[in-house]
Amino acid sequence: MITETSAVNFRQNLGEMINCVQYRHDSIVINKDGKPVAALVDARLFERIRRMQGRFDALCQRIETGFSDVPEASGLAEIEAAVALERTSVRASTNKP
Repeated sequence: MITETSAVNFRQNLGEMINCVQYRHDSIVINKDGKPVAALVDARLFERIRRMQGRFDALCQRIETGFSDVPEASGLAEIEAAVALERTSVRASTNKP
């Protein structure tokens, strides 16, 4: 479960919040002035996120390297064309009688 709380409430109830994360595997989003600024998650989830971030960064690097010789304008035009084609396909499939 994901719980949202204010920074003041989080500070006042830190022990209880840590227990919720540790034993119930909840996540807590900490808001300051009504905006999310931090999150408390259990250590196993955090480790998974770190591994996924590393894999994502490596994938981004491979894509960047693979397309380094493609001019930016051409790449963006190709992406826009693919998006337009997919949108047309989705519209066509949702408009079938």
